[in-house]
Amino acid sequence: MRKIKLIIALLIAGITVSAQSRHSSINGNHGIPEDLKQLSLWSNAVPDGPGPLGAEKITASGSITNISNPRLIVHQPVKPNGTAILVISGGGYAHIEMGKESAPVANWLQSQGITAFELIYRLPQEGWKTTDVPFQDAQRAMKIIRSLAGQYHINPDKIGILGFSAGGHLAGITATQSNKRFYKPIDAADALSARPDFAGLIYPVLTMLPPFNKTHAKKSILGKTPAKAQEEAYSVELQVNSSTPVTFLAQAADDPISPVNNSYLMNTALKKAGIPVEMHIFQTGGHAWGMGKSNSPTAAWPALFEVWVKSCGFWK
Repeated sequence: MRKIKLIIALLIAGITVSAQSRHSSINGNHGIPEDLKQLSLWSNAVPDGPGPLGAEKITASGSITNISNPRLIVHQPVKPNGTAILVISGGGYAHIEMGKESAPVANWLQSQGITAFELIYRLPQEGWKTTDVPFQDAQRAMKIIRSLAGQYHINPDKIGILGFSAGGHLAGITATQSNKRFYKPIDAADALSARPDFAGLIYPVLTMLPPFNKTHAKKSILGKTPAKAQEEAYSVELQVNSSTPVTFLAQAADDPISPVNNSYLMNTALKKAGIPVEMHIFQTGGHAWGMGKSNSPTAAWPALFEVWVKSCGFWK
């Protein structure tokens, strides 16, 4: 039965999506489906603007840039099971790979009864006053989801975060630094906790320290020659503390973009802090596999993640 469900989820994951936001430019039939609700993160002016000018750009494969309207795309199941997950695509903080990562994953979660929120976050090199804008958006997103728990039939103590590649870095910073104030509070939602109850980091970029700091994500956030203190401040494994949520790690040993050491370092840091962690290292699979490459060990991760979240008591 589980195999049948996984096959159905993978078929759902293949559906492309098309753009609706007032800042989007539609390319063919790809983008964000019109039946999906979108929630702007900021009720008035977006912090640290002005940001990029012109329309949002989205490619045929669902890669987004020129983002001035950070928001949540809501995938609401017919029968919500009380769990919600904020899903964050990667793209080196230079674009958002929605079509390959967050959209199919959110569709799969929705099919399982989980309310999934895709995060469309600001990119640090698109004209903002600070490169912290992705962290502002992710932290704000967690608070908004928690504020809407009653409306979406969500248990406010069962809200997780799931990030891929650079999105794994964004999810990791959000999970480990939930008490850090990345922006000034603007409304009642900001009084709520930004801490995820559980975290999934899939082929994540986590450390900004040498020799593993050759990623585009590091350059987008810190530039080419940051000070060591900056590298340490944005290395997720160094931010792990006693309030870090239980964490799931999955990565391929032959990842050519984000060295597998990222997961090993995070696994060690979590264990040292006494935080429950489950790690899966696949011998092959490379990078950017989203729901998992067919005929590859990485195709097993969604089922493994489901079993893990259920074992933690967050998924009925």
